[in-house]
Amino acid sequence: MPVTGPAALVIGRDPRRTLLRAAVLVVASYVVFGWLLLPLRLSGISMEPTYHDGAFAFANRASYWFRAPARGDVVALRMAGLHLVYVKRIVGLPGERVAIVDGTVLINGAPLPEPTVVRRLPWTMAPVDVAADEYFVVGDNRSMTIENHSLGRVKRARLVGRLLF
Repeated sequence: MPVTGPAALVIGRDPRRTLLRAAVLVVASYVVFGWLLLPLRLSGISMEPTYHDGAFAFANRASYWFRAPARGDVVALRMAGLHLVYVKRIVGLPGERVAIVDGTVLINGAPLPEPTVVRRLPWTMAPVDVAADEYFVVGDNRSMTIENHSLGRVKRARLVGRLLF
């Protein structure tokens, strides 16, 4: 029986159809936000100017189901469950040697072009070998001292996914 009057504004003219639409929306939201996308509110300045403090983004949890992480990908890293994640950029791949000399990242001794890094301090880090199941990550904001920055090798299992935007 169709609903009329003010109630039609809330539940529509056909309550069964409205209930079906609501159920489909709930199931779709559960699948998308429970399995595919992880919503993130970024906190901190380590990824500036690419991402600003307070920015909102999504980590695509399905991005590495069929392909390996690539150099330049901005990724969410699981620290303690899915409620505490870091956002960093992959600069070193498995099997590579990564060093930082005067603010320039060196991959196997060759400088890495990084157009996303606008300001940089003369960081220096001894060479590090990246294991077969690891990636080397660092933030884009190099105007902070290296002591105030989280960077280094991370296990592949800690990569939640690549950020969409």
